[in-house]
Amino acid sequence: MSRGDEAGKVQALDLGADDYLTKLVRHGRLLARLRAALRHQLQVQGERPVFRSGDLSSTWCAASSRSARRTSGCRQEYDLLRVLVQHAGKVLTHRFLLKELWDELTDAQYLRVYVRQLRQKIEADPERPHYVLTETGIGYRLRASD
Repeated sequence: MSRGDEAGKVQALDLGADDYLTKLVRHGRLLARLRAALRHQLQVQGERPVFRSGDLSSTWCAASSRSARRTSGCRQEYDLLRVLVQHAGKVLTHRFLLKELWDELTDAQYLRVYVRQLRQKIEADPERPHYVLTETGIGYRLRASD
């Protein structure tokens, strides 16, 4: 089927295809369509993507601890948790986190403050964290499933 074959595209969709991409699709557009398809599939199944590690569970919109309380707070804490969940088990450098969350030139003290606030919400004992671990002199790591 050629790119200009409209009838072929319509037939493919009518036969059960969810989408149709022509050759030379841009990388970004392809990834966006894949993300949309995954979101759609999860909505159809009534599920949301979930990260679990011990008593901590996190979805795209909230996090909870053993007591199932929702994490509420500032956008920066949510964004920090989101990045940690996306890279669970991996050590993320201060520089990487600063670049992902703000501006690489931002003072690392901001990161420390938000890590402390996040720990207050998700750790049973924020002074002895179980989930958001400090890798001294390097950065932070979210403990992957036990």
